[in-house]
Amino acid sequence: MDDGDRSLQRQFGLLQATALNVTMIVGAGVFITIPLLLEKLPGPYAILGWLVAGVLILLDSLVWSELGATLPGSGGSYLYLLECYGRERWGRLLAFLFIWQFLLSGPLEIASALIAMDSFSQSLSPAFQKYNHDHTLKLVLWPGKQPGDSMDLTISPSRLGCLAIGVFILVLLYRRVTVLGRLTVLMWLGILGVIFWICIEGFLHFDAARAFDLHAANPDNMGRALGETMILALYSYLGYYNICYVGEEVRDSGRTIPRAIVLSAVLVCVLFVALHLAMLGTVPWQEALANKNQRSLPAEFMGRIHGPWAVRLITVLLMGSCFGSAFAGLLGYSRIPYGAARAGHFFQAVAHIHPRHLIPHVSLLLVGGLTLLWSFFDLENVIKALMTTRILVQFVAQIFGLFLLRRLQPDRPRPFRVWLAPLPCGLALAGWLYVFAASGRPFVLASLLTLLAGAVAFLGWSRRAGSWPFCETKA
Repeated sequence: MDDGDRSLQRQFGLLQATALNVTMIVGAGVFITIPLLLEKLPGPYAILGWLVAGVLILLDSLVWSELGATLPGSGGSYLYLLECYGRERWGRLLAFLFIWQFLLSGPLEIASALIAMDSFSQSLSPAFQKYNHDHTLKLVLWPGKQPGDSMDLTISPSRLGCLAIGVFILVLLYRRVTVLGRLTVLMWLGILGVIFWICIEGFLHFDAARAFDLHAANPDNMGRALGETMILALYSYLGYYNICYVGEEVRDSGRTIPRAIVLSAVLVCVLFVALHLAMLGTVPWQEALANKNQRSLPAEFMGRIHGPWAVRLITVLLMGSCFGSAFAGLLGYSRIPYGAARAGHFFQAVAHIHPRHLIPHVSLLLVGGLTLLWSFFDLENVIKALMTTRILVQFVAQIFGLFLLRRLQPDRPRPFRVWLAPLPCGLALAGWLYVFAASGRPFVLASLLTLLAGAVAFLGWSRRAGSWPFCETKA
């Protein structure tokens, strides 16, 4: 059989597809974002961030489900934008912009793992925490008029250590040391163990009065604060749609993909709310806020129950999970610009393969270098930047694309259609735009300028290549 007759093996059933989504979501991110949620919405109100963001991803999961069932190829958003808006015209622009913003949001997401590692490391020892605090330098790049709008750079011994780990990961990937892939699986199993350990201990020691203590929980500007907590929660939820990126390998994709996406969204919503309540049913939310720069919330939780040994163990497991996330993220994300360039939808410079190591070295170094740059920024800034950059060109564009595809290709088989459409799509659109606006003026402007620069780059690239919109193409 020659290559033209071969196809990828369809190995993902419902269980495997759901597991793929959930494994990409569940990590250390949920533990690092809970204290940030409490800063925006104190006390039990913070749970609203998880719940309302959960409703949004459930609505959005219906959009992903129809697109995934209708266009069951590999590529996810990249494929959907091409097909919905036209491969030879506007789809080329949207696909280019998706890769363009991905060169910002992808490294930001990987950098968040390195920054989280820095935060978790403060729980290793009080002496190390003090030394790091005494030698930390903060540079304010943008002061901001509202709390949370400022942009800061952080330089500290622990942050430099995490930067060195990022360089180490880059070197390993450049040398094709793929045996570490097995290690990342073990690290992920470790974080699963942490999650179940916390849930069990939290259930055994749960105090409802402590978890739902409203004393001094008076949020200011509820509308803005809810939007900011949703951004943090959505960051933790990212990945409920990952099966769409390997849709070509899914069995009975028209049924499996929608079920896996919706089931994954429900599972992670329930799991993250349970984790939130488990820890804050033992550690008062006021103390979790007061100690957030000295101990991570999981370390504080385990320290109260089991003492110092549990603090060190859970800290090592969380840091290992961050390492695994950064390694897997840099490995996978470096292939996306490379793949788009190979298909003729992005700059050919990133399509080069190293002659000896046989890796997409230009794309790897580009994504890796940007990751190291963003690792000096504060975590909340990184999360806001990566979310606002993705919202318009990925989530919002897909909602419009779904109806455009229905109009332009009404006879295409659709094994799944959005329930009660267009109501869920309209609510999802309103939710994404609300979150986008709530991120703050600096991040909104940065996102719009990124897309504008991408559009200019697309025009220059297309003019040089002699492609649309500078030549006639088939509709």
